Amino acid sequence: MSSTGTKLETPVSVESKTKLRALVLEDNPLDAALALRALDRDGFEVTADVVQDEAAFSKSLRANPPEVVLADYNLPNWKGMDALKVIRREGLDIPMILVSGALGDVTAVECIRQGATDYVLKDGLARLPEVIRRALREKTERGLRRRVEEDLALKIAELSRSNDDLEQFAYVASHDLQEPLRMVAAYTQLLAERYRGKLDENADKFIGYASEGAERMQVLIHDLLAFSRVGRKEVCESVDCNAVMKDVLQALAAAIQESGAAFSHEGLPAVWMDRTQVAQVFQNLIGNALKFRGKEPPVVSVQAEKADQLWQFCVSDNGIGIAPEYAENIFVVFQRLHGRSEYPGNGIGLAICKKIVEHNGGKIWVESQAGSGSSFKFTLPGRSRDERKEAQS
Repeated sequence: MSSTGTKLETPVSVESKTKLRALVLEDNPLDAALALRALDRDGFEVTADVVQDEAAFSKSLRANPPEVVLADYNLPNWKGMDALKVIRREGLDIPMILVSGALGDVTAVECIRQGATDYVLKDGLARLPEVIRRALREKTERGLRRRVEEDLALKIAELSRSNDDLEQFAYVASHDLQEPLRMVAAYTQLLAERYRGKLDENADKFIGYASEGAERMQVLIHDLLAFSRVGRKEVCESVDCNAVMKDVLQALAAAIQESGAAFSHEGLPAVWMDRTQVAQVFQNLIGNALKFRGKEPPVVSVQAEKADQLWQFCVSDNGIGIAPEYAENIFVVFQRLHGRSEYPGNGIGLAICKKIVEHNGGKIWVESQAGSGSSFKFTLPGRSRDERKEAQS
């Protein structure tokens, strides 16, 4: 037999058979013929190249890629497992089945661990057709799964680009709107100062509406900018939440004094995040606890406990609470449960919290009943992404 390979074809019977292209790595022509005969008897119409060295194997692999490779484990000048290296080097996904006269269990397990699809002993060739069918099914499933994963990756990339474009648009639009709006607000304020009481009652009312609308729009644009900035130019580091809480309470000092609120927040951990974003989350949640209070002075508690590689925080209060059916809606941009006459704001604070928390690999939710206070829970990373990956590996 020539080392360049011998082409063998099994005889075609009247019955419909499954066509199969095979590459057989075997130095014994009789053993190769027996393997092909076993396939023919079980419904395969096989076209096969039979080779016995690396040069012939590589040549046949490139010229006519097979659907399956059958390889003897021991050859005079080569090892059957070396064929697997050639297949991988060519970037091909082809099942390779070892067909050997003797192969111990330990060796067989090691071959499969290295990438062989299966093995069949030469005195048990009746197993070969079913082993090949299973290998081809698995290859088809791998191909389908790979295509699904590729499609999913493309859709994720497209969605990411779309989100980036949307955030860029929100940032640019909000930024560019500030200057003309600042002019509108300035001139309506000037009108109010100069002509209040000098025109009729309706004029004073209209000027008031214009001034109020301009101020509300300025706040809205400021909130939109804050929302669009999440994830931009962040500096992640170990952040002491106790120090952040001290700054937040100082920023909210006037509201705390006016409401007579009581706080507890001892022993908070350090998290791996951008410090400004941590402060935004706490300030929005605590600010809401002060705003949506009941008849009693607010009582706000901030606690944390370990949850795997994350820290789970809980900001609870004794305020007006939230009906369970609104537990998800409140995190959507511009979603408000109350009119502006009852509680001021644009309904973007919780959306910012959600975006910050999820951007850092956590999640946020609320546990509440109307009239019974609220507990906002969220998770934040205690370590960097690299450290978390190392701990998981």
